[in-house]
Amino acid sequence: MSTVWRTLKVSAEELRLDTTLKCGQSFRWKISGKNEWSCAFKGRLITLKQTPSDIEYRTYFNSKVLSPHELDKLHEFLTDYFQLNTVNLSEYYTKWCKADKHFANIAQKFKGIRILRQDPIENLICFICSTNNNINRITQMIEKLCRRYGDKVYTLNGEDYFDFPTLEKLTSPNVENELRRLGFGYRAKYIVQTAKYICENFPDGNVWLYNLRNLDYKEAHAALLKLSGVGPKVADCVCLMSLNKHNAIPVDTHVWQIAQKKYGFSVKTKEKSNSLTSRNYEAVGDYFRKIFGEYSGWAHSVLFTSDLRAFEDRSTTEQELNLTSSRASITTRKRQIRRIASKSFNIVREKKLNNNNNHPRRS
Repeated sequence: MSTVWRTLKVSAEELRLDTTLKCGQSFRWKISGKNEWSCAFKGRLITLKQTPSDIEYRTYFNSKVLSPHELDKLHEFLTDYFQLNTVNLSEYYTKWCKADKHFANIAQKFKGIRILRQDPIENLICFICSTNNNINRITQMIEKLCRRYGDKVYTLNGEDYFDFPTLEKLTSPNVENELRRLGFGYRAKYIVQTAKYICENFPDGNVWLYNLRNLDYKEAHAALLKLSGVGPKVADCVCLMSLNKHNAIPVDTHVWQIAQKKYGFSVKTKEKSNSLTSRNYEAVGDYFRKIFGEYSGWAHSVLFTSDLRAFEDRSTTEQELNLTSSRASITTRKRQIRRIASKSFNIVREKKLNNNNNHPRRS
């Protein structure tokens, strides 16, 4: 069973699902239909659908019908998750285009990339898995983690969806060995140690992580660095994507190369190193913060996404984005039919002329 489609009242310029959900922020959204994406959150399955003018959503349930109040809560959750009431993305794109020529060159192809405001526990564990890894492999690992330790929520079109596991489940006996068997490698140890550290040192680990939102950027960043498997980049990912630190700049080798190749960035220190040292890490972050300002982490995400191989053929036209309106689609089909009819007419006409030339009339 599912609810009817409801609308978020947000344009593609403010939110593009096919980019935002697949650019390496979250790893659990799955394609579940044309322009549709689905993910399980705390016992409910949510499906989003991009339309020409909006984003629609619905939720699935096994037995209990949701009340109007619960549906309103779902709307609030999605509004918060995509930060729709706090960030006018179009305005920031305009500012960033004026501030940076490279950004202006890619902006038309990469509109609507928002930073997700994710659950800190999920975000933390996912990015511990991101070390020396790529998006596809991280996605596969997180799917295994949820299937093994998360609760099953719903089956849609033959696909099972699971909640993200709790910290308590990740501290169960033998978890590290099981994760190693599932292909997590050395990351298995980091996941278990981090889960145990949080559970043992804080009465409610969830609350502790959420409370990091109330600290300033440097304090929150420093607190995360105490966790096993968390370096500067992972800490910055969590700060940016969960803790409201909009100027956090996660710098990996990919971003380091963008800074050098696209911006001609060079380190003006005695170090003179082309490798991503801790000093260079801070220098790159400060460089982008100076260009893009208070929401520099959001602009950085657009730069990062535009350089991913998965999006190198990204189109700018609505037709190619499969987001055309029904009226536009009908017009396009009519044009195609006219072209086919015209072509067929010309072929028939040409055959008749050939026949007349081969068999002239008798006088």
